[in-house]
Amino acid sequence: MHSQHAGRRSQPNRRALLGTIAGVAAAGVAGGFAWDRLGHDSGDAAADDGTGTGPSSRPTGAHTFERLTAPDRTVARSADGGTLATFTDGARTAVLTGPARTFSEPRTTEAKVTTDAWVRVLPHAWQQGMEKSAWFKGWFPKALADTSPDVFAVAFQYSSAGARDKRNADGVRYAGTAHFGPRNSKVSNPLDFAYYDEQSDFFDYLGVPWDFPDGTRVQPEQARYGCVDCSGFQRLVWGYRMGIPMHNTNTKGVGLPRRAYAIAAYGPGRLIIPQTDERPTDLGVLQPGDLVFFAIIKDRPNFIDHVGFYMGLDDQGRHRFYSSRSAANGPTMGDLSGHALLDGTDFYARGFRAARRL
Repeated sequence: MHSQHAGRRSQPNRRALLGTIAGVAAAGVAGGFAWDRLGHDSGDAAADDGTGTGPSSRPTGAHTFERLTAPDRTVARSADGGTLATFTDGARTAVLTGPARTFSEPRTTEAKVTTDAWVRVLPHAWQQGMEKSAWFKGWFPKALADTSPDVFAVAFQYSSAGARDKRNADGVRYAGTAHFGPRNSKVSNPLDFAYYDEQSDFFDYLGVPWDFPDGTRVQPEQARYGCVDCSGFQRLVWGYRMGIPMHNTNTKGVGLPRRAYAIAAYGPGRLIIPQTDERPTDLGVLQPGDLVFFAIIKDRPNFIDHVGFYMGLDDQGRHRFYSSRSAANGPTMGDLSGHALLDGTDFYARGFRAARRL
């Protein structure tokens, strides 16, 4: 899957790549989401790998489909009118209602996010009427019953709070605690945004060469092994693990470009909140898994330089996101050097500028 769509490792590491794909492919095949009928998340339990432990909350039996707008999307509803899944035109991200899970990170925040949203990646970008296709009719019932790791569960396999290592048959570590980047010797304050260096991409984390579809071949830097900056982390999760194509430039191309500003401008899927150089006021259009973009450089107030993904409402009713950040030295939902929130008056909330549904 990765060699065909998202790029591939150079040939000497191809066996390691195939072993990784075999171990994680199920996480990227099935998908879907839904809020409950009130538009809120619900539930209260989770395993530490994010796969859920409670009884399934997915209704069974007959279901119907409804078309909604802003953005254009297809919503699957259960017989009692509850939302089963949401599929957005032009996007591969889908969100299903499933067993409730609670995500937390006590090292960096007291907040918790309890959600029944399971964020997955469809095999194709959604189009109106796809619910009538043969592939969907076979896929959807399986997706409703699927509790294999989704995007959230996969992302938390890199948590700076101490995720467990996962290796493929060739010993390549494809999951486990990720750091942001090498120590920046020019900065002394550990809470400074430049304390750990940027520029670490997914192949640096893996420690393997990578061949992109345009013929570009990249080599990992030894000093960056196990590290991903903010956009590198999104490429690690959505690209390497979930199978969305990637390229190695910051221009238009097939799949995910490299930097946050380029993903916001040229990434695949659907732009849910356009960049207008002002802070968005309507957060109701967001759904879990949406990429959220921030302008956080002091002397460039409208330049997108940070990206995370939206988790939904935390236990205080605040809009929380997850991203790889220097202060936490890796992926975090925490509040070091700024709260991981889209609402309010804190640093990241003031810098919030745009959102994209992949």
